[in-house]
Amino acid sequence: MGPRLERSNRPKQRSAGNVAAAYLALLADRGVDYLFGNAGTDFAPLIEAYAQSAQTGVAVPRPILATHENLAVTMAHGYGMVSRRIPAVMVHVSVGTANMVCAALNAARENVAILLTAGRSPLTETGLLGARDGYIHWAQEMYDQAGMIREIVKWDYELRNAEQLTTVIDRALAIAASEPRGPVYLSLPREVIAAPVSDFEPPSPSRLSAAAPPAPDADAIAAAARMLAQATRPLIVTANAGRDAAAFKALTRFTERFAIPLVQHRPRYLSLPSSHPMNLGFDPARLVQKADAILVLESDVPWIPSRAAPRVECKVIQCGLDPLFARYPIRGFPCDVAITGSTVATLSALTAALADALDDESIALRRRWIKDERAALAAAWKTALDAAARKTPLDPAWVSHCIDRAKDPHCIVINEYTLFLEQCAFEFPDLYFGSSSASGLGWGAGAALGAKLARRESPVMAVLGDGAYMFGNPAAVHHASALHELPVLFVVMNNGMWGAVERSTLAMYPDALAARSNELPFVALRKLPAFEKICEAAGGYGERVEDPGALPGALQRAMSVVKDEGRQALLNVICGPGGTA
Repeated sequence: MGPRLERSNRPKQRSAGNVAAAYLALLADRGVDYLFGNAGTDFAPLIEAYAQSAQTGVAVPRPILATHENLAVTMAHGYGMVSRRIPAVMVHVSVGTANMVCAALNAARENVAILLTAGRSPLTETGLLGARDGYIHWAQEMYDQAGMIREIVKWDYELRNAEQLTTVIDRALAIAASEPRGPVYLSLPREVIAAPVSDFEPPSPSRLSAAAPPAPDADAIAAAARMLAQATRPLIVTANAGRDAAAFKALTRFTERFAIPLVQHRPRYLSLPSSHPMNLGFDPARLVQKADAILVLESDVPWIPSRAAPRVECKVIQCGLDPLFARYPIRGFPCDVAITGSTVATLSALTAALADALDDESIALRRRWIKDERAALAAAWKTALDAAARKTPLDPAWVSHCIDRAKDPHCIVINEYTLFLEQCAFEFPDLYFGSSSASGLGWGAGAALGAKLARRESPVMAVLGDGAYMFGNPAAVHHASALHELPVLFVVMNNGMWGAVERSTLAMYPDALAARSNELPFVALRKLPAFEKICEAAGGYGERVEDPGALPGALQRAMSVVKDEGRQALLNVICGPGGTA
């Protein structure tokens, strides 16, 4: 992704009115197409500015109402994730900021650039337009409103006056767009954005460009190439290299040319076609113990050290835009060489360095090993599917297989934990998006709506756990789907439990009292609502599925509603344990 901020093709227009009107016009001029928001009393100048724009014809971002702040940010996340453009979000002062912290952390960990903004309780008690006129304006004020989100975002500031508006917005957008990308936060006091502006014309284009990503160091590339050339069983581990669609193509070529297999551990973006001969699945445990050189590409957790780790003599090369993940308080994975740079630039440099370093016999030996590993993997996946095919309640592996058979080859799938990638294939970039490494629940449903907004021509499916679905504020989600005409298929794998909590407990205490308990506290989710009815209440189609043989037909019916009728649909699929990670 290049350093340049995208700019709108709309003609530059003059804006008169309040600072809020100038702010909206500036966002549109800088290529911000959407403002996602959940309003409060601080929005009054902004709402007046939108009314002014309707009268004057000045271009402004389209307002996207979301009736919860988590939903506003997850929709913006999904939109930015698919479009690579920067959306804006506006929430209500301190309380709205508090509600969006979880979603902001998800975006930060996955390098999604968003301009997060919040109103600020009026600064003055009387005397100015926008001064306090409601009882909440005292209790909602904080000494440091941005403090609760400062550790998460790349930059934060409070707008002080109209004179600095262009500099503040251009700086915010440039920092958000600089790699590693991420959200920024701006607070907007009510009196400041309510202040009159007689004439405003932003300098265009912006004179504050995003920083170019760093280039890989030549000495580090040479050292890494020697390690990879000398290895008999090299391995690539990644989670997020595919965030750049060009990296997907680059890895397709690089892994094949040098016969270096790739495993994707907890991927949020897929980095290799499912059918690619170098694709060795999603579990690094067995492979990292066999490897003698490991190239880690954009992976914060390439393996779980307490479960499996490389041998002491194995060389480890950590690569990425932030290869040491400096924003993580502790991360102790071995690193013999660290290379800072984009995946595409790093692979290009390694390709040049390796071009004459490997003979045909070495590559052929690697290919034979990889072919055997892939055959064993495919056999294990088939065995798991055969065992899952007729289970009742449904097995998530079978549900994932049925989704694979039913979906369009170019369908976008948003996965909040429950889709098994071993049973669901993707051949192209930008089709699969998984939960953030921060694992803030309630991301998937809103992200699916944002993805649909970014690519309306593509079918979009969200695969969610029952707990993740409830965390996503489902009433607000289904309302937004209907309001903004964003038809999405939601598949909820409902196992009636917090599966991750149970697995974590049993892993820590396999022979203790909890393992012998019939029901663990805080695990079972009893008396869940009929999720399909929530979707129906918003004008969508809903169906409960309990028979494994009925799932293919249910998927076809739901997809037909989404495609042919332009309505959202939800399948409440009753699953056995293991459906929620």
